[in-house]
Amino acid sequence: GVLAVPGAGGAPHVNANLFVHLPDPHRIYLHSARAGALPNALAAPEGVPASFTAAEMGRLLPAPEALEFSVEYSGVVATGTARTVGARVEAEMALRALLDKYAPHLIPGRDYRAIVPDELRRTAVYRLDVEAWSGKEKAVEDHPGSFPLSRVPIPFRSDG
Repeated sequence: GVLAVPGAGGAPHVNANLFVHLPDPHRIYLHSARAGALPNALAAPEGVPASFTAAEMGRLLPAPEALEFSVEYSGVVATGTARTVGARVEAEMALRALLDKYAPHLIPGRDYRAIVPDELRRTAVYRLDVEAWSGKEKAVEDHPGSFPLSRVPIPFRSDG
């Protein structure tokens, strides 16, 4: 997912990161280092206006005419207020939720050391309090000639 917050100099600061959404209330959590552009942008205790987006691309859907080519996709845009999580209990809960989402087959205390206080001092946790969101999706059952997209090259990487 990508979080966008007001950045220095007027341009938005965007941060692509792993995320977890927890409902009731709807909140999106991310984490990063405690120093840098994102923590600086979220230094205000009352938070800042922010947007978050996550998307998934499915198969490419060819057609007889180039104009009719399409793609399967799903995505969401959420807006609200982003802030740094200050409470240790909430930060630890968010980090555990991230670990559970991305490594559900691994058990803390068995497969890896559980979160310790020193790690919480080195890691910042951010929260977007979702005020509104909208999503869009296109999925098709059977489409002749459809195919998955190969890895998209990243322009600034030496292998892309």
